[in-house]
Amino acid sequence: MKRPLLLLLCALVSACALFRRPPHPVYAPPEEAAAVTFPAEPLATGGHVSLSGNQLAAIELAMEDFLPWDAKPGKEASPREVCLSKRASYDVIAAPGPEGIVFVEIYARPGACDMGLGPVLDFEATYAIDIVQWRILAIQH
Repeated sequence: MKRPLLLLLCALVSACALFRRPPHPVYAPPEEAAAVTFPAEPLATGGHVSLSGNQLAAIELAMEDFLPWDAKPGKEASPREVCLSKRASYDVIAAPGPEGIVFVEIYARPGACDMGLGPVLDFEATYAIDIVQWRILAIQH
């Protein structure tokens, strides 16, 4: 009687490992944080980017489809493939569309991952995001 219960428990615990949560933010040590000087003027006065909450959420949804947070390059990946597996290698444009839609374009940042092989041209996509039901309506590659 105990053996089937133990097997069921082991199966459930193993299955939980498949459902990984996104990583939590990492904080710098207090000494390093104390050395940061915030701008005296509000951020809205200078070189900044301002996004609506809907645009930010649409970007997150599109980026999670384009390059999931837990995606890892294969063991045989080239340096360029490793570079392209990092979200920091991409730039994003978000623009409002017709009622309830935000368009999100994700493309390799110019100069990122070139590595003397020329520009990266085939790693981009434009998403149509439904910001009412929070779903991907369409993708153009």
